[in-house]
Amino acid sequence: MLTHDQIWRGIDRLAERHGLSPSALARKAGLDPTTFNRSKRRTREGKLRWPSTESLAKVLQATGTSFQEFVALIEDNPEPPATPPRRLRARRLGELEPLVHLDASGFPLGEWDEIDFPRIEDPDAYGIELDRDVAPPCYRTGDLVLVSPRQSVRRADRVLLCTRDGELLFGVLDRRTLTRVVLDPLDPRGQPRDLPAEELAWLARIVMVSQ
Repeated sequence: MLTHDQIWRGIDRLAERHGLSPSALARKAGLDPTTFNRSKRRTREGKLRWPSTESLAKVLQATGTSFQEFVALIEDNPEPPATPPRRLRARRLGELEPLVHLDASGFPLGEWDEIDFPRIEDPDAYGIELDRDVAPPCYRTGDLVLVSPRQSVRRADRVLLCTRDGELLFGVLDRRTLTRVVLDPLDPRGQPRDLPAEELAWLARIVMVSQ
C-alpha cells in the first residue's frame, strides 16, 4: 500500500529529475504553483493531505513520465529501467503551418527529420519543435510537443486543432458537438475559441511536451 510519504517523495524526486522545484513542477503541469508546497501536505492540525489523482495525472503527462516510472521513484529506486529510444519524426512549427507536411487527417506527409526519443510507443506520433512561444509558461520556444493523430480525443485533453484554413491551434478541448468545437486556452489569461464544426479539419491529441 502506498503511503503519504511515498507519494510526496515521488513528486519531489520527479521535480528533481527535471531540474525543477515542486512549485515549478506544478506550473509546468498547469496547476497552481502552491499545489505541491510542503506546507500543503498537512493541515495545521497535522492531518495528512494527499495530492489529487488529477494533479498527479497532469504532472505525469507534462513530464512524459509513465506510471511505472513514477512507482520506481516512490520505491527508493529513482532510476527506472532504461527504455531503448526509437526514431521519432519531428519538424518545426513554422514548417508545418503551410500544412504541406500534414495530410487532411493530421498525419505526417513526405520527408521529416528524425530524433531519438524514449517512452513513446505510438508509431504515428510525431514531434513539433516550437520555434515561438505558443502558450507560455506551458509551451515555449524550444519545447518539443508530441502529437498523436490516431489516439482518441476526449474532453479536457490537450490537443492540436487544425482549421480548414490551415491555422494550427494549441489548447484544451472543452466541448465538441455536431455544430461547434470549443477550445480552452493553455494560458489561463487567454480566451476560449468557439469554432463552427464545419471550420474544423482535424483534432490530434497532445501526448506530452518535453522541455
